[in-house]
Amino acid sequence: MALVQQSSPHTHSPRPTSRVMLWVILAALPGLLAQTVFFGWGNLINVVWCVLIALVSEAALLALRKKTVAFFLRDNTAAVTGLLLGLSLPQFAPWWVSAIAVISAIVVAKQLYGGLGSNPFNPAMVGYALVLISFPVAMTTNWAEPALLWAEAPGFGDTLSAIASGQQTVMDGWTMATPLDEYKHKIGSHTSVEVLAHPAFGERIAKGWEWVNAAFLAGGLVLIALKIITWHIPTAFLAALVIMSLAFGSNADQYAPLSLHLLAGGTMLGAFFIATDPVSAATSHQGKLIYGAGIGVLIYLIRSWGNYPDAIAFSVLLMNFAVPFIDHYTPPRTYGHPKARRGHPGRSRS
Repeated sequence: MALVQQSSPHTHSPRPTSRVMLWVILAALPGLLAQTVFFGWGNLINVVWCVLIALVSEAALLALRKKTVAFFLRDNTAAVTGLLLGLSLPQFAPWWVSAIAVISAIVVAKQLYGGLGSNPFNPAMVGYALVLISFPVAMTTNWAEPALLWAEAPGFGDTLSAIASGQQTVMDGWTMATPLDEYKHKIGSHTSVEVLAHPAFGERIAKGWEWVNAAFLAGGLVLIALKIITWHIPTAFLAALVIMSLAFGSNADQYAPLSLHLLAGGTMLGAFFIATDPVSAATSHQGKLIYGAGIGVLIYLIRSWGNYPDAIAFSVLLMNFAVPFIDHYTPPRTYGHPKARRGHPGRSRS
């Protein structure tokens, strides 16, 4: 009887990178839709612009490196980087700020390290952190005021004109501080009741933001169901954020409540779409739990006592630094072998 010989790991129906990235894009669309409905056209324009710049930047670097441009562009990784930045940047961010963020992500954080699979840091978060530090006015004053697309939100033409003008700030009537920013800077001199009376919070948790986070949560659960990502990083990320908030932030007159930490800002986008980057994150299941928990802890620390109200970019990048250390001490068990020893190979066990 003839037997079929096949090399390990005997996987079936492998998913190419292009298909995995396509699912990530599709899963992020509900979040983009929610951003557009509750904050106007800004994020949609940013996404289109950032994806275009990402593809052009990737093609230029691939050509300089004498790589097959069409082959590598088809993996959709550059498009995902552009998408994540378009979702993360302020709705009225000037076009040149978005362009600098994307070019930094693709050229510096990805291609100069050798391209896909070689970058130690999350490219989108490198680009975001760079422009946040370099252009704080443009990155903190251009968040759209919550307004329904079909009601109070500026029209497509007005939004496009504001972004294309290149000015660091736009009309005050169109912008507003984010809920996390408003709470962070007002709670020192006001009570929580007074702070929550600000229009940014609406009648619920954070006007518009709770729906955006719910949409990204739904998209992230789809990615887990399809086994595009595993549950370890998002669960550890959110659990650590919850534990830190319950342990240190029980007094709403001093620190932002748990509901704001979970449903305001970019929490769900960060947990399911940014922290789960397969290249720059930890590899083993145990390592992913440590990695995700570290991000959650850092986010709470920076939000509560740091200078930045959201802090996802910095938290992810700091944990990217720790990934080699985490991977060294949490090696996965390989099939047919006993569990690997942790620590220094010469260390003896008692």
